Amino acid sequence: MGRWGIVTFATVAAVVTACSPSAAETATSDEAAISTTRTPRITDDSGRPPVAFDPCYDIPDDVMNAAGYDAAKKEIADYPMGTYTFLGCSYRKDDFVPGVRRGFNLSILSGNVSFDEELAKNGHIATETSINGRRALLEVDSSDRDACAYALETDFGIAIFSRLYNADHVGPAPQSEWCLGMKELVIEIEPFIAK
Repeated sequence: MGRWGIVTFATVAAVVTACSPSAAETATSDEAAISTTRTPRITDDSGRPPVAFDPCYDIPDDVMNAAGYDAAKKEIADYPMGTYTFLGCSYRKDDFVPGVRRGFNLSILSGNVSFDEELAKNGHIATETSINGRRALLEVDSSDRDACAYALETDFGIAIFSRLYNADHVGPAPQSEWCLGMKELVIEIEPFIAK
């Protein structure tokens, strides 16, 4: 091997060795890959549990895109209220049917208020149900036209899926259409919520 061949070989060997992870680094990387817990982006001083589900970060974009919501245009929202916290994510689905609807707006909120607090607040418009075995409320308020919501119980509080039906005509959509397909969407997303 010529002089330049030896120099090249030595340089490549040095770079490969320097860039290779040590045994300690490999263990750390493996441990990091196993743990998916991260620090919540917003916390409060209420003594309530931290919000462990962040809709904009924990729901894969491909899941929302497959459901017809443009994940590239999702909007992050934070609601630190002092005595409780909500993390939110808003999506839009342009599902235009002329004379019927223009699409849907979907807000997914995750908060550290309890399921029982939500039931006390909205029990008059709620029907108890379950989603994938998880305790839930279907909330439909006839005075809040074109809106449908599901509130799901979590270990840290609740996750709320609230959808607005955007009609393409004057007046509200028929109430029978407000929640059309909503339960199926919530069933699809529920497995991504921290238990």
